[in-house]
Amino acid sequence: MRGIELFHRYEGNPILRADDWPYPANAVFNPAATVFDDETLLLARVEDLQGFSHFTIARSKDGKTNWRIDTKPTLKPSEEIKEEKWGIEDPRIVLLEEHHAYAITYISFSRGGPVVSLMITEDFQTFNRLGTLLPPEDKDASLFPRRFNGRFGLIHRPIIRGEAHIWISFSPDLKHWGDHQILIPVRHGQWDCHRVGLGPPPIETPDGWLIIYHGVRHTASGCLYRIGLALLDLEKPTKLIRRSEEWVFGPKELYEHIGDVPGVTFPCGTVVDKKTNELRLYYGAADTTICLATADMDKLMEYVRACPIPADESG
Repeated sequence: MRGIELFHRYEGNPILRADDWPYPANAVFNPAATVFDDETLLLARVEDLQGFSHFTIARSKDGKTNWRIDTKPTLKPSEEIKEEKWGIEDPRIVLLEEHHAYAITYISFSRGGPVVSLMITEDFQTFNRLGTLLPPEDKDASLFPRRFNGRFGLIHRPIIRGEAHIWISFSPDLKHWGDHQILIPVRHGQWDCHRVGLGPPPIETPDGWLIIYHGVRHTASGCLYRIGLALLDLEKPTKLIRRSEEWVFGPKELYEHIGDVPGVTFPCGTVVDKKTNELRLYYGAADTTICLATADMDKLMEYVRACPIPADESG
């Protein structure tokens, strides 16, 4: 089975566009996803006509159609937080088991550069901003839904000396972070040779934490953002068990090649339907619209279990 056959584009793509928005917007893309009140909830990144981003919630009973969009921005950049002066971007949502609350990691953007920030909510109406977690430049971050040996885990993507690998860090309190280490490095010469970054939050499975990540390769016509898979040890997430050699999803359709940033498939959220075993992958297409691809979890895990053991990359 070729990896590219694992995911199937929804025939109704794009599922959300700026034209669907109840107020003026340039683009809607890169949504976080979760299930709340028996509905699929997307926290969409919305770019306004000044070029700054905020978040707006869209809800759907089936996660595919009949989206109900908040009539005004759900979350705007805070005027009191200087790191959010130029907008908030690319959220990820996890349900923190011990808090019975949802953690939203997102990127605050300002003159100082992009930085990972955190907010907590119980109802998606009131949000408690906890501030920045790590120094800039850092992106593509998500918490794990539970602790490891008493500590929270965070996957993120700092840029250090121009290198853009996926890192993992740990904290006892969601404020002080340490034990930083590279988790998934770029692979020179391959499809993910220039940058890698986490896509949706880690998905817990009996075989380990399923990681869906994006890889970037610079080409003569610009950057290509494609998607690969990896698997982390269930109790020791610093250990990389498997990693796909090929990309499993990438720009193909016109709506993925035509937009503000052509050649981009950028996922930030997934929902697993436990009744049907279907994984729904929500992604930004060309930094312009929100699209959906689906996969069978059994086939996905069969594929990733057969991927090579990264001989020189395990923790």
